[in-house]
Amino acid sequence: MTIQDERPITVWLDIDNTLYSTSAKISQAMGVKIHNYFVKLGLSDEEASDLHHKYYTQYGLALAGLVRHHDVDPLDFDRNCDQALPLEEMIFPNPAHRKLLEDIDRSKVRVWALTNAYKVHAERVLRILNLRDLIEGIVYCDYEAKDLTSKPDPAYYRKAMALASITDSSNCYFIDDNWRNVEAAKQMGWGHCVHFCERGLEHVEGGKVIRISSAPDTSESTKHEEKHGIKVISELEELRVVWSEIFKSA
Repeated sequence: MTIQDERPITVWLDIDNTLYSTSAKISQAMGVKIHNYFVKLGLSDEEASDLHHKYYTQYGLALAGLVRHHDVDPLDFDRNCDQALPLEEMIFPNPAHRKLLEDIDRSKVRVWALTNAYKVHAERVLRILNLRDLIEGIVYCDYEAKDLTSKPDPAYYRKAMALASITDSSNCYFIDDNWRNVEAAKQMGWGHCVHFCERGLEHVEGGKVIRISSAPDTSESTKHEEKHGIKVISELEELRVVWSEIFKSA
């Protein structure tokens, strides 16, 4: 018999470049792995770069394009890209982040992860960061599925809500480093959305190096908030302020 979880609030945490800093340069390392994977398919460097960016932009995930148009085995991609990263040498536990999650009031809040990575990578990162025991469920991009979906596809958010047995989207709290993903969640009616934006740092999206600057200063950040109802933060500790209602009382 399934017991319904009556806690009204669900917090959704993105994993990569959110639960650890972009300064770890994992996106750069992953970008190299993915580029090399494209090249191994017989593409030139230029073709690989163009398709990598095209598929990422079109599908939210380069792998989705590889599966649709190149008959790539997602699990082979996973072995050669995600699993090939030396994560243990790049990211480390942050006691402040663990304390942050421990201080969430679990009597009324569930804490889940929502990632575009496959389950192997998601579990590995959370273990390295010493956060796995504080995450109650993980919604991941299922590399074994024939039809890959991921953020910012609305179907992915619907999948997440179904897996967590959520009917009221307004009680969803979501944080992600990708503005498109956050905006999509807001459009789905998720009530409390935060863009994690480490301004000034460089990361790789779709194989392209980008300087993070979607909200380059305080005034622009305020415009984002006013226009979209989305908070913009640069440190996870700021969640104690913007989501103060989900934390235990002092």
